[in-house]
Amino acid sequence: MRVRPVLPASLLLLLACPSDSPIVESSDDGDESGAGDVTGSDDVTGEPTGTTGAPEDPPAVVDWPTLECDVLVPTHCGFPFPSNVFTAADAASPTGRRLALSDALIPDGRRDASGPPDPWNRSDGFSAGHALLAHLPGATITGLADPLTIERSLEPDSPTILLDAETGERVPHFAELDMSHGDDTRRAFMIRPVVRLKDQTRYIVAIRDVVDAEGAPLAASPAFAALRDRTAFDDPSIDARRPLYSDIFARLGEAGVAREDLQLAWDFSTASRANNTAGMLKMRDEALAMVGDDGPDYVIDTIDTMVSDDIAIYVEGRMTVPLYLDSTEPGGRMKLGADGLPELQGTGEFDFTVVIPPSALVEPAPALQYGHGLLGEGREEILYEYRAAFANKYNYVLFAVDWIGLAAEDQIPIATFIDAGDLGEFQSLVDRNQQGLLNALLAMRLVRGALAEDPMLMPDDNPVIKQDEAYYHGNSQGGIFGASYMALTTDVTRGMLGVPGQPYNLLLNRSSDFVDFWSIMQAAFPDPLDDQMVLALFQLQWDRAEPTGYSAYIRTNTLPNTPAHEVLLPVAIGDHQVTTLGAHIMARAIGGVVNISPTNRTIFDIAEAPGPHDGSAMIEYEFGLEEPTTNIPPTDGEDPHGKVRKLPSAEQSLDKFLRQGIIESFCDGPCDPE
Repeated sequence: MRVRPVLPASLLLLLACPSDSPIVESSDDGDESGAGDVTGSDDVTGEPTGTTGAPEDPPAVVDWPTLECDVLVPTHCGFPFPSNVFTAADAASPTGRRLALSDALIPDGRRDASGPPDPWNRSDGFSAGHALLAHLPGATITGLADPLTIERSLEPDSPTILLDAETGERVPHFAELDMSHGDDTRRAFMIRPVVRLKDQTRYIVAIRDVVDAEGAPLAASPAFAALRDRTAFDDPSIDARRPLYSDIFARLGEAGVAREDLQLAWDFSTASRANNTAGMLKMRDEALAMVGDDGPDYVIDTIDTMVSDDIAIYVEGRMTVPLYLDSTEPGGRMKLGADGLPELQGTGEFDFTVVIPPSALVEPAPALQYGHGLLGEGREEILYEYRAAFANKYNYVLFAVDWIGLAAEDQIPIATFIDAGDLGEFQSLVDRNQQGLLNALLAMRLVRGALAEDPMLMPDDNPVIKQDEAYYHGNSQGGIFGASYMALTTDVTRGMLGVPGQPYNLLLNRSSDFVDFWSIMQAAFPDPLDDQMVLALFQLQWDRAEPTGYSAYIRTNTLPNTPAHEVLLPVAIGDHQVTTLGAHIMARAIGGVVNISPTNRTIFDIAEAPGPHDGSAMIEYEFGLEEPTTNIPPTDGEDPHGKVRKLPSAEQSLDKFLRQGIIESFCDGPCDPE
């Protein structure tokens, strides 16, 4: 557990004198930079009074002191999180702010190895997919919205409130306690938005009427009570924030939330679109221009013929791609230029695998790129019998590259840096994820370009790869990162995202795949509150690669020079590895994704539509399992995670969608194959 530091005199002076920094405003204009307008405060003007225990609120000024730790939650330095008091003014950033996380805020674990907060302080705001973290000792979730009663969060008397500060709109969410450990005294109180938050937008969080096990309301912390009740408190950050809280309390009051009922409230602002996507866009545009229509240079190492009844030609090769890492090995890092964006480091070699079915020898087949599962067998997954049989039956050329950063070779390095408590090393994982996405884009360019015209892959001089047609499909991690791929690709407009989800800070605790890593993390960071802070910090960096940073741009508000895309989301209810809660968040983030009827259940804020449906859709498959409501992996029944992709009806749906853009379930009623 981290000890709260004594504030230096220079910081006390800063806290007493808030700066005239801009506020963050929402931007939905779809401009190429992703940056919105930054203006001065639009609230009531006036000088902060700073009067201790003032009987009246000072005039509202939306401005924030920059704190090392926040006394509003005295039991953990970084809570509540995310919060604007952990940012500083930066006129050069799109939002006008920059994260300013302190050394004291970063969990140091048992080995004190976390390092400085520099990797996080690159960001100009917080993640649009954060869990909102607090610690309310003794709290229960009685009367709060849970994953099955999300609509409760929008009711006037909901104990938890998440408010768009500009519009006053309530944001749907659920609340939960961290049940991933056994210490009742250190359970994080978590509010989880069930929609991706807007870019570059200020939000207000409020908690009221939370009770203990006996049904008694919890008391506010002394620091928050001083803000709420206009009483004195011996910490300069409280007086420094009274003008800010004049605004927060007023906006909550306009939303029908009484000040005197509050147990805790704070605000935070999300990052700009450019913060998350500018690096990948630079890499994509630069690298695709370098390789041209033919794709990167390559070498074929292996060609086997008639491997099985469903594999006529098996190809292993290496492509030489523009490299933005200082090494192709695990641990490789990006080097950033003066503009904060990745700089080209030369070239690197990466493996690719291609499987050509016998059907393609009769009629050229379109390229179908596959995205593999978490830390798994990678490219070899396209050799699975059922997948090769699908490719032969429906005539697709399968190919794959490894999702580096989360490929088999990364498993031990990830476990090593978690065990060491070296949070700074997480940056290498995200950097490799971005290079992995780039490699996938380049591989598609190669397969439908130069490889399609390679004489070694043209029996009797007849082409086997159809160059004017290309698609994507992935499962599990391939469904998750497939959403990022689909937002970025300029060569593919339709893709299947199998058993997907977002954001990772929601998915990980609920995944059976993460159990061993979680045990390592709990040993490295013995304070359970630190564990949830670590996941929040991971999310901040992961947005530059995972779908929280990209899925909102798949269909509409697309990224610069990028076409609109359509996607199919097959989902397994009760999934042990990727919770369907994450799939629903992804569907809402993409926008316009319907649930194909007849359905197994009604899903909050996702419309139902019968097939055939022209556009993007989700099909949920029922395997007799309940939807878990806590943040621990489900264990009931047989895991359905890998079942959907093998169903004949799902294969029919996939082929029709890829070829025609039409989605049907091909189930006799709701999809319940068991």
